[in-house]
Amino acid sequence: MSVQVERLEHNMVKLTIEVSEDKLAEAMKHSYNKQKNSIRIDGFRKGKVPYAMVERMYGPEIFYDDASDELISSEYPVALEEFGEEVASVPTIDIEQLEKGKPFIFTAEVAVKPPVELGKYENIQIQKIDDTVTEEDIDEAVDKERDSNARIVTVDRAIKEGDTAVIDFTGYMDGEEFEGGKGEGYSLNIGSHSFVDTFEDQLIGHSAGEEVEVNVTFPDDYQSEELAGEPAMFKVVIHEVKERQLPDADDEFAQDVSEFDTLAEYRDSLKEKIAEDKRKQGRIDQEDEALKKIVDNSKMDVPDAMVDTQVRQMMRDLEQNLAQTGISMPMYFQYTGTTEDEVKERFEEQADEQIRTTLVVEAIADAQNIEVSDDEVDEELKKTAEQYDMDPKTLLEVTGDSEKDNIRRELRLRKAIDYVIDNAKQVKSRKKKEDKEESED
Repeated sequence: MSVQVERLEHNMVKLTIEVSEDKLAEAMKHSYNKQKNSIRIDGFRKGKVPYAMVERMYGPEIFYDDASDELISSEYPVALEEFGEEVASVPTIDIEQLEKGKPFIFTAEVAVKPPVELGKYENIQIQKIDDTVTEEDIDEAVDKERDSNARIVTVDRAIKEGDTAVIDFTGYMDGEEFEGGKGEGYSLNIGSHSFVDTFEDQLIGHSAGEEVEVNVTFPDDYQSEELAGEPAMFKVVIHEVKERQLPDADDEFAQDVSEFDTLAEYRDSLKEKIAEDKRKQGRIDQEDEALKKIVDNSKMDVPDAMVDTQVRQMMRDLEQNLAQTGISMPMYFQYTGTTEDEVKERFEEQADEQIRTTLVVEAIADAQNIEVSDDEVDEELKKTAEQYDMDPKTLLEVTGDSEKDNIRRELRLRKAIDYVIDNAKQVKSRKKKEDKEESED
C-alpha cells in the first residue's frame, strides 16, 4: 500500500491510497465466498459454482462493491497511521480505480486538527466568585422543600388557580363529537395551560358535581388540521377539586426532611449547601468567561468538515438520549415543530464553539508542557469505581488503553483550565459593587 498526501485549503488534506492488485484479487475472492450460496447456475449445486464460472457469467463487477468496502475498511486505518497527523473529521471517500488486475486506488478527504495561534491566556480578568447567602436564598430553598413535600387533598369549594380538577370531558364541533376530544377521570392542573385556549380559566369558580360547558377556539397552528383555527365546545363534568397543602416551616418539618432537630439547624445547613453550590457554579462561570476571552483572542481556521463531524455526533447523542425516553427522532421533530436541518443548523454554532474551545485548551496544555502520569489516570479510575460502588482493582484491569488515553486527555485539559483560572485576575462584579455601596448608603 502507498499513500500520497495533497494539502488542500482550510486544513483539509486529500489522501490517495493505492492497494496492490493482489489484495484486490483476495478481496474479490472473499466477496465470492460470501455470495456463492446465493448464486445459481444450471448444472451446479447450490454453493458449488466455481469462481471463474461466476466471473464469466456476470463479469468481475459482481464482486467490486464488497471488495472495495472491505479494502477501504481495512486499508484506510493503515493509511491514517502512515499519514501520522491527527485527523479531525470523517472521511469523504472516492474510488479512483477499481479494475481486476490493477491496483485499487481510492481517495479520502479529511480535516486535520488546525494549528492555534494563542492569544493572551495568563492574567485573564474574570469575575470573583460571590458565595454570599442571603436570608431570601434560604427562604427560597425552604419553600422549595416545602413544595416538594406538599400534600394533595380533596377540598369542598370552588376551583381556583393552582388547584387540580378531576374531570370528564367530551369535545364537540358543530354539535358532533370529534376524535381525540374525550377523556375520563383526567387530573387537570388549573393554570398549567396544558389544555387549549381558555379551557382551564373557564373552570375556575365551579365546584365538584357541576357540569360546565367550555367554549374554546383551537390555535391556527394546532397539530390536527381538522381542528386548527376552529371553535369547539366541551361538556365537562367536575368530579373532585384538589389543592396542594404545604407543611408549615417549623421544627417538625425540619425533622421530617433532614437529619436536624430544629428549623434553625436545618436553615444553617441550607446556608452551607447554597454557599457551596454558588462556589461550584461560580467556578463554572469563571471557566466559561476565561475561555471565551481566550478563544476570542486566538486565531484558528476550523474546517467545515470538522464542524460537520461534531454535529453528526451531537445528532447521534440526541437520538440516543431521546430513545431512552421512548421518543424517536421523527416524534421529536413533530413535538418541537422543527426539522432535521433546523436542528443541525442550531447545533452548528454550538459545535464550532466547542471545537474552538477544545483546540485552545489543548494549545494551552502544549504551551505549558502539561502531562498526566499513569498514576493520575489510575487515581481517576479509582474515583470512578468508588462513585459506582465497583471494585477499583477490577475496573483498572478491564479498562483498555484507548479508554485510559481518553481519561488522560480529559485530565490534561482539566489541568490546562485550572492553570488559566489559577493565573487569572479575579475582580468583583461592578454591579455587585454598586449594590453594596447603595446598601451602605
